[in-house]
Amino acid sequence: MGLKITQVDAFTDQPFRGNPAAVCILPEPRGEEWMQDVAREMNLSETAYLYPQADGFSLRWFTPTTEVALCGHATLASAHVLWEAGHLKPGQAARFNTKSGLLTAERKGEWIELDFPATREEPASAPSGLAEALGAKFVYVGRNRFDYIIELESEKAVRAMQPDFTALRKSSVRGVIVTSRSDSPQYDFVSRFFAPGSGIDEDPATGSAHCCLGPFWSDRLGRSEFVAYQASARGGTVRVRLSGDRVILGGKAVTVLRGELADAAHKS
Repeated sequence: MGLKITQVDAFTDQPFRGNPAAVCILPEPRGEEWMQDVAREMNLSETAYLYPQADGFSLRWFTPTTEVALCGHATLASAHVLWEAGHLKPGQAARFNTKSGLLTAERKGEWIELDFPATREEPASAPSGLAEALGAKFVYVGRNRFDYIIELESEKAVRAMQPDFTALRKSSVRGVIVTSRSDSPQYDFVSRFFAPGSGIDEDPATGSAHCCLGPFWSDRLGRSEFVAYQASARGGTVRVRLSGDRVILGGKAVTVLRGELADAAHKS
C-alpha cells in the first residue's frame, strides 16, 4: 500500500483559497532526497512530512526546491490532518519537533491556534535593487533572520505591486514581506509575501511571516491582538496574538484532496 498524502488549504475555510500544503505522515524517517523529490512532484509552496515520536511528531517542511526552517501554513495543515485522520483525539494538542524548536497546535472551535516563536525585525538598509524589483516606494525597511519586511504607504500600494521575480531571486534572504495598515475595518493590516529564491514567487498565506508582522504592528498600533489579511490572489485570514516572545497564529483549514503515493514512488 502506498503512503497516504493529503492536500489541505490553510488559513481559509473555503476550498481553493488560502495556502495549499501537502501533508505526508510517515511510519519512519525518510531521506532528504526522497522528501525533496516528492515536494517537487507535488509542486505546492510546501510539503510537510511527519512521523511519530514519543513526545509528539517530527515535522519538516520542503518547498519544490529546498527545505525551510519554519512554515506556518503547512504546520496548520499538518495539525488539521492529525485530528481529521484520528491520529490525535479532538481535545489533544499537537506537538511538533522542528528545526525551529517545539511548536504546538490546539483546536479552538473551528480555529486552530499555533504557538510559534516571534521573529522580530530590526531596521535595515534596503539592498541595492530591491526597490526597483518591487516597484514601490518604501516607508520602512527592516530585516529579521529570515526575511526583509517592507512597509508601504497604503493597502492599495500593497495590492497593486507587480514585482520583478527574476530580480528578487538575487536576494540573500528567504523572502520579502510587504505590508501596510488595512483600509477595511475587518482587518488591522494586510501583507503579501514573495520568496522566489525559495522556489515560491508569491506565497498565498504565510504563517511564519506573521511571526514578524505581529510584533511589527504591535509596536505601531500599541496592541497585542490582530486580524490580518494576506492579499494574494487566493487570500488568507490570520489571527495574530502576541504572548511574550511567542506569537499565537490562528487559522482555519479545509481538506481538498486525499490520495496515495504509488508503490514505486513510495519505495524509491
